[in-house]
Amino acid sequence: MAKQFPAFEEAHTRFIAEQHMFFVATAAATGHVNVSPKGRDSLRVLGPNRLIWLNLTGSGNETAGHLAQVNRMTVMWCSTTTRPLILRAFGTARTLHHDAPDWDDMVAQFGNPPGARQVYDMDVTLVQTSCGYAVPFMEFRSERDTLETWANDKGPEGIRAYWEEKNTQTLDGAPTGIEANW
Repeated sequence: MAKQFPAFEEAHTRFIAEQHMFFVATAAATGHVNVSPKGRDSLRVLGPNRLIWLNLTGSGNETAGHLAQVNRMTVMWCSTTTRPLILRAFGTARTLHHDAPDWDDMVAQFGNPPGARQVYDMDVTLVQTSCGYAVPFMEFRSERDTLETWANDKGPEGIRAYWEEKNTQTLDGAPTGIEANW
């Protein structure tokens, strides 16, 4: 049975810390809906109604483009271990690019890894838990180092060139705002 909460409770924050992966969903008013899996040490709960997560360079940049149009976001965690639970956080978010006044402080919370593209700062307006009875059991083996290796090999200028080639527009042709960083 689903339960709603106005904010994260301590049990929710503990559950989030135990998960190795989370999913982010955004959508503009029209066009494609985007759901992205995220891993690594890239999310922080900063308070009962606030979380931030680090977005590393990837092949698309849908989240930034969607939030520039409609700033709604849902973040979801689901347990694949002993406790069957799904947790969702609903709210609005802002995109912090490299030129944001608080970029350095925000990215420092993640160690400023190579390929850091944006930080998303989410105002959580609703937390919902539901059963995870249909979620399969899975074992976590390890984090992948592929993206970090790729970013180190590219270097800062190579990453910026990649952003220019792959990350300035969404699938639907909307601007992502990343070009303001150049």
